[in-house]
Parts: sequence; C-alpha cells; structure tokens
Amino acid sequence: MLEAKHIALIEEATRRGHANLAQLRLCFQLLSVSAAIDRDCATRLAPHGLSEGRFIVLFLLHGAGGTLPPHELAERAGVSRATISGLLDGLQREGLLQRRSDAEDGRRLQIVLTARGKRLADDLFNQHTQWIGGLFDGLDGAEQVQLSRLLAKVWQHTDSGRSSQP
Repeated sequence: MLEAKHIALIEEATRRGHANLAQLRLCFQLLSVSAAIDRDCATRLAPHGLSEGRFIVLFLLHGAGGTLPPHELAERAGVSRATISGLLDGLQREGLLQRRSDAEDGRRLQIVLTARGKRLADDLFNQHTQWIGGLFDGLDGAEQVQLSRLLAKVWQHTDSGRSSQP
C-alpha cells in the first residue's frame, strides 16, 4: 500500500536506527491513500475534460443556483483570483459556463452555468459523491466515527491545525 518513495524513506530511517518507524509508516500510509484517491478522482473526471479544480467550480456554481461572481468563487474554492480566472477560461471554452455583466452593476461579472454545465455538474456530483461514499463501505458507522476522530487528532498536530486553534 505504500508508494515506492515512502518505502525508501522508511528503509533509510530503519538503516539510521530511528525509533519512530511506526509513526512514519502511519503517515506514509495516510499520504499513499490520499494520493490514490487524488489519482482515482483525476481518472474519473478526465473523460469529462475536467480537473478537480474545474469540477469544484462547477459544483460550487450549481450549488449556488448557477450564478456567482468570480471573487466569491475563488474564495469558496480556496484559490487565488488568478487561478479562478484560468479555471473559468477553460470551462467557458468548453461551453459549460458564461461570463455576464451583473444586472445591478454592469462593471461586475457574474459567472453563469450553461444548460450543459448544469447537467454535467448535476450528473457528476451524484456520481462523485457515490464514489467517495463507496471508499468507506468497508467501515461500519462506529469505525467511520473513530476514523474521523483519529484524523482530527492528527490534524491538531499539523502546523495548519495548530494555527487554526483559538
């Protein structure tokens, strides 16, 4: 289950006599699972001409009723305005969305899903959420709760987790 690079790091840590091999293995297992999920996600979205970023923009727009300004899309997606511009350009070229002037303020833009974009977002969201749910079919409810709690504990020891604590 470990990726080759992680096996090499564990072998080197073993050679150097590090005492925390079990923790290294756990971290590398988590990273390997995460990388596998990312690869599977990319494989599932590729036939639709979508990256994860483009998919996120589609489902954010769909969830907002089909219309949002670019700055709000960038904020909700957790990306920069420059990144959102590139994602929007690609989706517009594919005919999945349009840029329109805001009805109340013509200087502002609204991003609007096309009918094709709405259908794709709806279909893919359903497929994607079913696939994600299926990743955890091997865990019963109690195990899912336990995994969530354990991951939250690990998160608290990351730099990001420590900086988000009050």
